[in-house]
Amino acid sequence: MISAKVRGAVLCAVFLLVSACAGGPGTATSSPPPAGTPRETTTTGSGASPSGGAMTSGNVKLVANVPRTAPLDGEADWNTDLAFQGDYAFVGNFGGFTIFDISDPAKPKIVSQVSCPAQQNDVTVHGDLLILSIDEPRSGETCASTGEQRRWEGLRIFDISDKKSPKYVSAVRTDCGSHTHTMVPKGDTLYVYVSSPGPEPESETCPPPHQVIQVVEIPTKNPKSAKVVSKPDIFPKRQESIGGCHDVTAYPEKDLAAAACFGDGVLLDISDPVKPKVLQQVRDEENFQIWHSATFNNDATKVVFSDELGGGGMATCNRRTPATKGANAVYDIVDGKLQRRGYFKISREQGENENCVAHNGSLLPVPGKDIMVQAWYQGGVSIWDFTDSAAPKEIGYFERGPFERDGIAGSWSAYYYNGYIYSSDIQMGLDVIAIDDPLTDPAKKVKMDDFNVQTQKSY
Repeated sequence: MISAKVRGAVLCAVFLLVSACAGGPGTATSSPPPAGTPRETTTTGSGASPSGGAMTSGNVKLVANVPRTAPLDGEADWNTDLAFQGDYAFVGNFGGFTIFDISDPAKPKIVSQVSCPAQQNDVTVHGDLLILSIDEPRSGETCASTGEQRRWEGLRIFDISDKKSPKYVSAVRTDCGSHTHTMVPKGDTLYVYVSSPGPEPESETCPPPHQVIQVVEIPTKNPKSAKVVSKPDIFPKRQESIGGCHDVTAYPEKDLAAAACFGDGVLLDISDPVKPKVLQQVRDEENFQIWHSATFNNDATKVVFSDELGGGGMATCNRRTPATKGANAVYDIVDGKLQRRGYFKISREQGENENCVAHNGSLLPVPGKDIMVQAWYQGGVSIWDFTDSAAPKEIGYFERGPFERDGIAGSWSAYYYNGYIYSSDIQMGLDVIAIDDPLTDPAKKVKMDDFNVQTQKSY
């Protein structure tokens, strides 16, 4: 998501998107209606759902909900990204992060919460380390910093060897902060690709020029020595008001990465993680506005790119917005080159006050199939099949009604992990969702030791 901070160029782009959306072509038909008969459900597992129920497809049910709790339940404390390790889920939040015990998915339990305010606090975990993305100028690098004297932004690193008592370790300043980050492990060294918008000429933390990504090296045995080791200029001829990338997804086993760089989709060779090389750069100037994220299929023969039309704050799942805008685009990789095959967007129309657009998702590990679960903010959680790249279709969904107050709400991230879908709902907390369907049931046999969505592993 494009955060609320004042990045002049990004805000300009979002304003332009409003007119682009309103002035687009007529309504296009989205994918076929979801499989299964819609039903009302009030299943809430260990916690009472603040929404009082949800609409789901017949093959999906809400197993549990854990509402946000103090100190991470303030009006501006939005839940953000998710990561997993063993029996634990890690949930980012604008106010810090929470560690959950999910050994019983029907009864998630809070193990610890760390108050560490900053936007967006997207989170990853590797061994005993937890990393947060800070995309907001702060007075300093520690959790005690404030939003005044805006001198620092970047990555914060924590020791999570004791899940009940995480410890701050160190931080790395990066130009324009870190909107999201991507881990590329290499032995005892963890390389982290930092993605962020910019430049902002008047800013102390985001001066021009601003390269597409920055590479941070974290020695896992000495994380206090973490530092920026390269700023590869992979677009030397790019002339854009918005530099940088939004998300990069690495597939280290394949020596590949796919980057969503606001106006471009990029395929990268990361065989040398410090010096990524562009294999191909693609654009979709007719339909895509903010290239937001990328997901490979399991055998790395496809990439799904998403378009975050409106920066996550607009209602774009309606009849006035074409089905090819604010959607996903499915690209096949043919002879090493990306070729666009089709688009997917949820077909359920959302209200005028419901922010809705394609957002964070991951694969379901179903052998021989390409199936993904994805957050759509107030559009809910969608499970969809892109095995046929030219004709993707939804196979299940979970969706709450409109949020009781105006503002940003809904599912920020929805990922599959060891038999269940976990959704980080901005306002409502952590949801645990189950899908029971012959098409997706084989995924239940796949067990993962950990999961960070932007560092893909084969299954």
